[in-house]
Amino acid sequence: MPAPLNTENVRRAPKVLLHDHLDGGLRPQTVLDLADEAGYRDLPASDAASLGRWFREAADSGSLVQYLETFAHTVAVMQTPDAVARVARECALDLAADGVVYAEVRMAPELLTGGMPMEAAVEAMLDGYAQGSRDAAASGTPIRIGTLLCAMRQEDRWEEVADLVVRYRDAGVVGFDLAGPEDGFPPDRIPAALALLDRARAHRTVHAGEAAGIASIVAALDGAGAERLGHGVRIADEVAADGTLGPVAQRVRDAQVTLEVAPSSNVQTGAYSSLAEHPVDRLHRLGFAVTLNTDNRLMSGVSVTSEVTDVATTFGWTWDDVQTVTEHALAGAFLTDDGRRRLLDDVVRPGYAVLRG
Repeated sequence: MPAPLNTENVRRAPKVLLHDHLDGGLRPQTVLDLADEAGYRDLPASDAASLGRWFREAADSGSLVQYLETFAHTVAVMQTPDAVARVARECALDLAADGVVYAEVRMAPELLTGGMPMEAAVEAMLDGYAQGSRDAAASGTPIRIGTLLCAMRQEDRWEEVADLVVRYRDAGVVGFDLAGPEDGFPPDRIPAALALLDRARAHRTVHAGEAAGIASIVAALDGAGAERLGHGVRIADEVAADGTLGPVAQRVRDAQVTLEVAPSSNVQTGAYSSLAEHPVDRLHRLGFAVTLNTDNRLMSGVSVTSEVTDVATTFGWTWDDVQTVTEHALAGAFLTDDGRRRLLDDVVRPGYAVLRG
């Protein structure tokens, strides 16, 4: 008999996470501690429970712009190597405790340069993830974390970030991302950065198809050479009621372009009115390479376990569905073929075999 598909068992399931922002996943108490160390006095609450609640309520505005404003507080307390390393270590521990076996966590180093150069910010992230991974393994919850470095679309530091991706890829940086406002800042705006990535054959994912529609997805794929789409849910704009696909949707499905879907975040930012209205199930049923992600655990008040459980409960998913999206995530991960195969054969499939009975 299969195990019940509930929160407890989903937490036990081996999960793969591709879209999680480091500055969107701090523990509320850590925000308070780091603010105190930095002398930052602008936090809207003075205890962890109230602060966590404030982040969730402020982010639950139905506006992507207002949602992004909450990051002013988390970024403000992450301006030293020690602060960044602490946040990264705790991120690794929290994800591991939630049953995540592989994660790619992203951060824009250019946002952390108030007290250090970008290189120091990257090294602090890598050090924190490494320490957290060692501590998690010692606790019996092993996890592997790859680092994604974001360039902000609206700024002009893309080449510097691309260079860091290449320089640190043997130390744990696995790819490049473009984040920030989609409208008005095309993903091929700074061709020299993309050329640098091309020469090094560096991996890249691009935020697209979240606030903007099909055109942003085409631009990400053709202009920036995106291998994955951050969010990408607006591909559903080209899916008719009878399941007929438009040309871009057909292309994305046929090529199995990984969709880094974060349903709770999409509802919070007003892309969809409720989880029940979200196209995640529809896209999954039609054979798109759907994955489930947290985006920002603090702002959305979610974990990987809660996101998977809520989607499965809302749409009547079985363990087969959960395993499928997990394997999609592993297939889209910026791993070596050998690393992917080991995780699949030694961790993911055995874990789901137990749950499926």
